[in-house]
Amino acid sequence: MANPILRVAQLQFVWETQDPFLFCVHHDDAYPKGNDQLGPAASLKGRNIGMDFEGVDGWRMYHGDVVPGFPSHPHRGFETITVVRNGLVDHCDSLGAAGRYGQGDVQWMTAGAGIVHSEMFPLLSKDKANPCELFQIWLNLPAKNKMVQPHFTMLWGPSIPHSTVKDDAGKKIHLSAVAGKFAGMPAPPSPPPKSWASEKDAEVVVATIKLEPGAKWTLPASPKGVNRTLYPFTGVDVTIAGQRVTPPVGVFLRPETEVPIVNGHHETELLLLQGRPIGEPVVQHGPFVMNTRQEIVQAFQDYQRTQFGGWPWGKNDPTHPREQGRFAKDAEGKITKPT
Repeated sequence: MANPILRVAQLQFVWETQDPFLFCVHHDDAYPKGNDQLGPAASLKGRNIGMDFEGVDGWRMYHGDVVPGFPSHPHRGFETITVVRNGLVDHCDSLGAAGRYGQGDVQWMTAGAGIVHSEMFPLLSKDKANPCELFQIWLNLPAKNKMVQPHFTMLWGPSIPHSTVKDDAGKKIHLSAVAGKFAGMPAPPSPPPKSWASEKDAEVVVATIKLEPGAKWTLPASPKGVNRTLYPFTGVDVTIAGQRVTPPVGVFLRPETEVPIVNGHHETELLLLQGRPIGEPVVQHGPFVMNTRQEIVQAFQDYQRTQFGGWPWGKNDPTHPREQGRFAKDAEGKITKPT
C-alpha cells in the first residue's frame, strides 16, 4: 500500500493549503483584561500599531489601534470561514449586516462581487483575561460564482455536530465538523448557496480531531482526486501513518487511503481541510482573488469607484456594546441568535 503521506511542511503564521483552499490562519491570543473601550487594559508601547503581528506578551493587536482585530477592508472572489473556538468577534459590513459571534460559532461569508467588512475582537471582561482563538480559512470560488451577490451564513455553535468515540483502550477522540460529511457524524448546517462546498461532489470538509494522550484513531479514506491536509496544531508529538511529527505542521495526504493516527503523551488537536480542487487559475492581490490579472485590476477599479456599497458604520473599527450578546443581523435586517 502506498504511503498515505505525500509530504510534511512546517507551518508559518499563514498556513500553506491546497486547492480549493487559499490559506488558513490560526489566531491564538492570550489577551489581558479589557478596558472601557473593549481594548486591552495594558500598555501598547513598543508595538507596531496598525501592523502588530509579533505576539508580544502572547497577543497581537493586528490592524487595530484600540480594539484588536481587522478594521474595515474589502474582499472579492472567494469566501472566508471564521471558526471561533474561544472569545468573540464583532462583525460589521458594507451591506449593513452585523453580528457578534464566538464561543464555538462559525461565520461563513461569501465575498462574491465585493464586500467590505470589519472583524474586531472585543475584550469584554474587565476583571479577568480575555483569551481569543480562531481559525480563518479562505475558500476559493469557481469563476462562475466569483461575482455573485455577497452573503453570510451564521453556523451557531449548538448546531455544529460533535462526537466523542473511544479506541480499543478506552482513550477518547473528540470529533467536530464545520463542513461536509465526516466520520459518520450528522451533516453540519448547509454552507452558503454559491459556495464551492455546496457543489455536488466537491467533498469539502472542515473538521477538527482532538485525541487524548495515547489515543489511536484512523482517518477514513476519501474519494480519489480530493486534496486533503491534516494540521496538528496543539500537542508535542503525534504519529501519522507511521511518521512522528511535532506540531504545528501540515501533513499533505493521499486521499484514497486510510490514515492511522497515534497520539503521544499530551493531548493533541488536528484540523482537517479537504476538498476537490476547483482547478482554475488563481490570481491574488491582497484581498482580491480572481482568475486573471485583468480581473484583479478591475476589482481595484470597482472598489475605488463604489467602495462595494460604502461604509455605514461611522468608524472603521466598530464594536457592539459590552452587554450585547451573540447575534447576527443580515442585510435585510433579520436577526438570529444561538439557541
